[in-house]
Amino acid sequence: MKQFFTFIKKEFLHVLRDKKTLLILFGMPVVQILIFGFALTNEVKNSKIVVVDYAKDVASKEIINKIEASRYFEIDHILSGTNELETAFKTGKIKMAVVFPENFNSNLLHQNKAQIQIIADASDPNQATTLINYASSIIADYQSQMNQLSLAPYRIQPQVKMLYNPQLKGAPNFVPGVMALILMLICVMMTAISIVKEKETGTMEILLVSPFKPILVILSKAVPYLILSTINVASILLLSFFVLELPIKGNLVLLFSESILFIITCLTLGIFISVKTDSMQTAMLLSLMGMLLPTLLFSGFMFPVENMPIPLQIFSNIVPAKWYYIIVKRIMIEGLGFAAVWKETLILVGTTLFLLFISLKSFKIRMS
Repeated sequence: MKQFFTFIKKEFLHVLRDKKTLLILFGMPVVQILIFGFALTNEVKNSKIVVVDYAKDVASKEIINKIEASRYFEIDHILSGTNELETAFKTGKIKMAVVFPENFNSNLLHQNKAQIQIIADASDPNQATTLINYASSIIADYQSQMNQLSLAPYRIQPQVKMLYNPQLKGAPNFVPGVMALILMLICVMMTAISIVKEKETGTMEILLVSPFKPILVILSKAVPYLILSTINVASILLLSFFVLELPIKGNLVLLFSESILFIITCLTLGIFISVKTDSMQTAMLLSLMGMLLPTLLFSGFMFPVENMPIPLQIFSNIVPAKWYYIIVKRIMIEGLGFAAVWKETLILVGTTLFLLFISLKSFKIRMS
């Protein structure tokens, strides 16, 4: 029995001396509890909206004040006319618009009814439906207050319009997210594992002493996955169009170009992981867990990034999948051109060049 406890003590000492194991044992539960329990929520709040107020009367101003006082909405600005709505939605920041017609208060007082138009960005149907419900509740609350002060029953009828996805299909939301997730996992993990495998088997030393330059050795590992991932993009788009009946509203060449750029970004990330690791197990762990969770949590695919605390919003900016997800939605779903995605494209290009530079600087010509 004494020997048994001695072995237990030895194992404890091994665990306590290994900082990586301690980080996994105690750090991961804390991080997951904080992220899943506090930061990530499907609740929609602080959504940026715009208002078009043709009425400019007492009733419209009171409803606008109620909307502004709600924690669910943040009025970005008040537009002078509906001709500016398209430009506002193209920025990607505006999630909803509320339009008050002329003589809104007069119609409500004299005809006992009035209409309000609510326009939502339905490229994310769940978020759009939630925002419509929030706005309708605020309008219904104002209507209830008016009915309490008058014998005549007043009725305010919201007219709902869904942009980009009037049928509220789920495909416009999950197809861009699935594209980002699949490309991120395949490109990063397969590239990292293929290079680290050469290190473990010892064949990397043979390749490095060959007439080929080291950079060509590394790039030769990435090119097959670039071609295969491009085929993956084509298959996803074909399935989306013919099976899910999701039309590609934007420029197909631009969409493919942006997808190839994202694939190259992921490949350079896989090269970076392979340079920093020496075992396939570590490379797989970093590629799978290190890429899967950030892509799911911080790309905006499953959880609205704008609802997260500021530190996590800042952290989400280093996740390449976030920018690709925005690009695909704007080109494929909203039908926008390069002018709407140039910033995201520039970020992916900068990320690719940075990762490639760091990888080349860290790459060891001699295997120790």
